Amino acid sequence: MFGKKFFVNRYEEFGWRFEETKPRQAIRINMINGKEADTVKRLQSLGIKLEKVPFLKSGYWVNKARFSIGATTEYLLGLYSIQEAAAQIPATLFTKLKNKTVLDACAAPGGKTIQLADLMRNTGAIIALDIKRQRLAALMNHLERCHVSNVIVYHLDARLASQLNMKFDGILLDVPCSGNFATDKVWFKRRTLEDIEKNAGIQREMLAEATKILKDDGEIVYSTCSLEPEEDELNIDWATETLNLEIEKIDCRGEKGLVRVFERKLDNAIENCRRIWPSETQGFFVCKLKKRVNR
Repeated sequence: MFGKKFFVNRYEEFGWRFEETKPRQAIRINMINGKEADTVKRLQSLGIKLEKVPFLKSGYWVNKARFSIGATTEYLLGLYSIQEAAAQIPATLFTKLKNKTVLDACAAPGGKTIQLADLMRNTGAIIALDIKRQRLAALMNHLERCHVSNVIVYHLDARLASQLNMKFDGILLDVPCSGNFATDKVWFKRRTLEDIEKNAGIQREMLAEATKILKDDGEIVYSTCSLEPEEDELNIDWATETLNLEIEKIDCRGEKGLVRVFERKLDNAIENCRRIWPSETQGFFVCKLKKRVNR
């Protein structure tokens, strides 16, 4: 019933013609641990050829390396992180982060947590959650490697985040999702609509919980690496109807969110979301939400 043909036809219905792709390896310079120009120069002296990612402030494609870029002294010193280019976008969408209280609701293995700390210059506080205890070791190792000092880590399901008895200025919901074919060679063979819809339900629970603990003037950044509208536009349309949230305009890479899905007309504000089809990066979806102000 499902399989590659089913999903490829879906993508064409949404206006994207399927093409095989392999995302380029990317890194992000950690600005709290060194100057960008100095880190780039050090890596280039090792024979690593870098190319600036045009839509990122401190992201670089790795065009050539004679060895693993996770095995350099510079990496162990926390001068940079290995982070997929599209995945570097969500953390940059918050308006202001310095001295704020931020929730990273699904934090492990920690790439976006470190990026948040970098953008905050180790000020304020980040509460980092993950439901899988075994993933917390990788998260804490990354935090130590990158000299991050403003993060508190909890083994907690994001759907229970109100147990923290805290309110947040910013909430990053980089939610667990169905992924996409660009980073999973057997994706088409193992994905069905049933597990996509199951993931969408979990994501809605996370959105609802996040809304409870968001300050009145706070921001939620929601992202997935799924191409499926059930986990993307349809969830955000539901959030605007159900959770009294509104979609903020964002300036980042990607096409406008879909406002018509399966003959269903969505809120026009969904265009403010960004859908990134696989090419140099993996597929991705991102948007920013705020509580609706009654005027």
